[in-house]
Amino acid sequence: MTSSTSFPPIPFLQELGIEVVESGGGTAQVQLTLSERHLNSWHVAHGGVVMTMLDNVMSLAGRSLDPDIRSGVTIEMKTSFMQPGGTTGNRLIAKGKVLHASSTIYFCEGELWNGERLVAKAAGTFKFIRRTEIGRKLSPPPVASD
Repeated sequence: MTSSTSFPPIPFLQELGIEVVESGGGTAQVQLTLSERHLNSWHVAHGGVVMTMLDNVMSLAGRSLDPDIRSGVTIEMKTSFMQPGGTTGNRLIAKGKVLHASSTIYFCEGELWNGERLVAKAAGTFKFIRRTEIGRKLSPPPVASD
């Protein structure tokens, strides 16, 4: 199921240590092994880490639908936290899937697991950014000649 499409690395996700497990056909899975730097003052996974994983896995699920999709920009995201995410050494798994996609918008849901424990659920709405759109936006406008 792992997609053959490769995406440019995202420095923030690399810094956290989030790894793509699989992606393809509107689903995705990412993982992270918790270390001290991922914890909050209660010594459990920080909510920002949990939400980042869910945001990333849902975006990745949508991007897996079409090789021309460069990115999925989050429009809206709701997260429900059910229990603490885990402590140092625990491996978190986030699973995302597309529920519906139009030509420009996709709707996803995600779950974050610590072993057999469901930690959090999320729903998100994302906008597709296609490769040609990015190119147009990044290219400088033509310079007018006299």
